[in-house]
Amino acid sequence: MSGIYIHIPFCKQACHYCDFHFSTSLKRKEEMIQALITELKLRKKEFEKEQIATIYFGGGTPSVLHQSEIEQIISAVYEYYDVISNPEITLEANPDDLSEERILEIAKSPVNRLSIGIQSFFEHDLKLMNRAHNAEEAKKSLSIATRYFDNISIDLIYGIPNVSNEAWRENIQTALSFGVPHISSYALTVEPKTALERFIEKGVIDNVDDEAAQEQFLILIDELNKAEFVHYELSNFGKEGFFSKNNSAYWQGKKYIGIGPSAHSFNGKERSWNIANNAKYIKTLEQNELPNEIEELSITDRYNEYVMTGLRTIWGVSFDKIERDFGAQYLKYLKMQCKKFITEELLFIENETLKTTRKGKFLTDGIASDLFMLNLM
Repeated sequence: MSGIYIHIPFCKQACHYCDFHFSTSLKRKEEMIQALITELKLRKKEFEKEQIATIYFGGGTPSVLHQSEIEQIISAVYEYYDVISNPEITLEANPDDLSEERILEIAKSPVNRLSIGIQSFFEHDLKLMNRAHNAEEAKKSLSIATRYFDNISIDLIYGIPNVSNEAWRENIQTALSFGVPHISSYALTVEPKTALERFIEKGVIDNVDDEAAQEQFLILIDELNKAEFVHYELSNFGKEGFFSKNNSAYWQGKKYIGIGPSAHSFNGKERSWNIANNAKYIKTLEQNELPNEIEELSITDRYNEYVMTGLRTIWGVSFDKIERDFGAQYLKYLKMQCKKFITEELLFIENETLKTTRKGKFLTDGIASDLFMLNLM
């Protein structure tokens, strides 16, 4: 089973922390939709032997599109690809786009999963991040959406400067009060060349505190564990039966095609990425050419990627898979490198699988980088 990710590169306004590719101008929206459909058509041979199990609209803000435009893209996927009978079709949406009328439209469409970018239920946090919605809209969108959708995920951000642990707990409890079955939560990160970075440099906003973020991450784990959520990936928590099928496929190394400017693809041995420029993306596809670059992954690249993604999940890094897919030398290297982290109680071995401890979870990416094979073999 494989997936298709569709990047919608439009937003109403720029969030201060965001470094994703998007435009706040919708002037070329119709041309972009046609370009997305053209790319779907040109790339159908890549997946002619694959079945599509997930379709994911990300961005940007996909909910800025009209429902008819979203369904036009979905129809193209069905026209050019072999789609299973009941695929997971996710639409990322912002609260300010989710009026009751719009939610009803989405509920009647093939979309069966909503991912709502709440980020916080506090007005101060939303203004600091320059979100397009307010706290009232966040709550209202959830109260309506939960009447029409069973499968809803919301995003929350922790580690926001000057937000207390008590306020963070309130954010989590507010989210749980709506009965959503999935929560994705990320630490506020200062990305280069973002407005957040400039405001911190000028002293307008306090810098993020890694220790405070780690403390709030552990609070998140504990609170959601009490609510019977499974912490199945570093930033993702779901009730049984509500894990993101699309994202789980990424972490388990399954194939996917990324459609749209800046979107990435993976076929098991190669990674490709599209140009991150709307005008050039559209122009190239108008000439029936693909606007992407392709990189063939070495065995070391694939080992490193498996270690990175595996450690982030409850499935861990399988010693059997390492030996089978990469060879005995890689397994020997991994076992040698992980010893110090086991001693420090950041990693542990269970059923010949390497996993992170509660203490080690927040440090997962750094630990993984120390397990990477740096020299080609």
